[in-house]
Amino acid sequence: VQLQACGGGLVQAGGSLRLSCVTSGIIFTRYTMGWYRQPPGKQRELVATITTGGTTNYADSVKGRFTISRDTAKNTVYLQMNSLKPDDTAVYYCNGHFFVDYWGQGTQVTVSS
Repeated sequence: VQLQACGGGLVQAGGSLRLSCVTSGIIFTRYTMGWYRQPPGKQRELVATITTGGTTNYADSVKGRFTISRDTAKNTVYLQMNSLKPDDTAVYYCNGHFFVDYWGQGTQVTVSS
């Protein structure tokens, strides 16, 4: 099983990034997919999830700015991040959940003020 996340980087406040997570070794259509993040010195926290049926859930801190989506044909989940803030600085991890959890390796997002 592999969850390969990419798309992180350094961006100024107000900018945008799109994260991608390509999965392999799982039946993608059975998994709720999610993005989590771990800010420096803090615990990992939920950012957004999307169910197999397309129902989404967001942390209050990102509602209206971030959009999670999934492409079944590409076994990929995305996180479009707009209006980025310095507080969004973190390592972002993709997650696949179906009775068990699988995690990607993380991608760094740094937002400068």
